[in-house]
Amino acid sequence: MKKTLRILLILLILVTVTLPVSASEFSRTLEFRHRGDDVRKLQQTLNQKGYYNYNIDGIYGVITEKAVIDFQIDHRIRIDGIAGPETQRALYGNSTSPNEGGINSKYTDGDIYWLARIIQAEAGGEPYQGKVAVGNVILNRVNSKEFPNTIYNVIFEYYGSIPQFSPVADGTIYNTPSQESINAAKDAINGIRPVGNSTYFFNPSKTSGTWIVKNKTYVSRIGGHVFYQ
Repeated sequence: MKKTLRILLILLILVTVTLPVSASEFSRTLEFRHRGDDVRKLQQTLNQKGYYNYNIDGIYGVITEKAVIDFQIDHRIRIDGIAGPETQRALYGNSTSPNEGGINSKYTDGDIYWLARIIQAEAGGEPYQGKVAVGNVILNRVNSKEFPNTIYNVIFEYYGSIPQFSPVADGTIYNTPSQESINAAKDAINGIRPVGNSTYFFNPSKTSGTWIVKNKTYVSRIGGHVFYQ
């Protein structure tokens, strides 16, 4: 009898271990004051869908809560500002969690590295959103017919004998990017676009940006940079 019970117990354990675990078990309900990578991914997805245009910081504050509420209103979900299973299903599609750290397969590790380098050189002292914004501009140029079609060639583009980006001229492009700059590069590559279709930026305290101001449309200011398209 004891032997039979032991066998049944072993079989029960094996069945439990091998049963598929639903995606929802890996995703907690997110609400005000929560912090973590899952909150950061929530912010990224809300940004991509046009509901969140602020710092991707992994902190569920009032701005994130408002973005969730706006999403819930538009999708006729219970309006509570909490990203529970229903809201996450609507937000992420068929799964309850976004791409787990995946990177747009269009870009290589080398692309990420060079994008992180120009972000570090241009915006090392800027807030995180400003770092992502610089990456946003570089990628907009890559996707524009007016500029080269690779990250490296955009960074090293010259007009005559003048490089488009000052870090190329002064050599600061050859830096070791911080983890924050690398994260910003990945966020930009994954579709975070805090400055939309901007293809130009400059720091007004360092240059007048006369040609840009006269010929392009102002988009926004983040930290020390102003962005134009």
